[in-house]
Amino acid sequence: MSLLEVNELETHFVSRDLDNNIRTARALNGVTFSVDSGEFLGIVGETGAGKSLTAQSAVGLLRPPARVVGGSVRFAGRELLELSDDDLNGLRGHEIAMVVQNPRTSLDPLTRIGDQLVRIRQAHVKTTYKEARKRALEMMDAVGIPDPERRAMAWPHELSGGMAQRVLIAMALMNEPRLLIADEPTTGLDVTVQAQILDLLRDLVKRMNMAAIIITHDLGVVAHYCDRMAVMFAGSMVEVGPVKSVFDHPAHPYTKNLIAATPERLQLGETSILGAPPPDLYNLPEGCHHRDRCQFAEDICMTDPKIEDVTPGHAARCHLAARLLETAK
Repeated sequence: MSLLEVNELETHFVSRDLDNNIRTARALNGVTFSVDSGEFLGIVGETGAGKSLTAQSAVGLLRPPARVVGGSVRFAGRELLELSDDDLNGLRGHEIAMVVQNPRTSLDPLTRIGDQLVRIRQAHVKTTYKEARKRALEMMDAVGIPDPERRAMAWPHELSGGMAQRVLIAMALMNEPRLLIADEPTTGLDVTVQAQILDLLRDLVKRMNMAAIIITHDLGVVAHYCDRMAVMFAGSMVEVGPVKSVFDHPAHPYTKNLIAATPERLQLGETSILGAPPPDLYNLPEGCHHRDRCQFAEDICMTDPKIEDVTPGHAARCHLAARLLETAK
């Protein structure tokens, strides 16, 4: 059993239009994936595909008008969708932690860094201030913050972007979580700092045997740091598998075109993503939601495909996946 198992997760946004008619956006449609301890899973896809929403739905961070309407999210054998808000709050920040993309909006500008870390520890663990501060300094050192004693006395505005992101990682690790979710954790940082942060996350995941999910637009990040990857399109997981297998043998047309649209491939004149816009989540077409952008679409694509293994551990949501793999050989 995997540490986190998400199966057929569905999330809708329900609102009213200008004529007061109810409108429903099917933002997540049968999302299925898993992640094991010690494993780094990358979730990729274009803007609006549902990457961040998947994480928020799984750990109970949705706000109206969004709501989970179906599926299952099991963490260490517990069904998260059945837990109360109090039980979920107990898990988040303790067994499940998140690192978001903008530390400036996550740090309390009126509280020193060290005290913010202490607060995180004491919210979930019965401990003294002295013990919590000792833990805070240890975590600051673990994430590569020099002179933790001095930095603990700093205010958030005194930190660089890279240093602030390290503080967020230290916060996430304060209570030794079993699952770490990093949502675009290096957006806005320069390339050198990005690499340092990602190297740090990868090292900590392996050293502490955590399960980790990184949400990103950057296929290069996934290729370099992740063990497995999940590709999203229009609220669905369209392909999941080991990074090397997916990059070398993409089994879904969207994945194939997404990889071909990287700058390196475009310079070689390879196929890029077709120009059709993503489908309207308020009016999703019947059958495969990708078919209007698919150069391989056939009549069978008018029916909804299920995500199924094409090779052991490598699954795709496409009627033509096996044929695409055979053609690519």
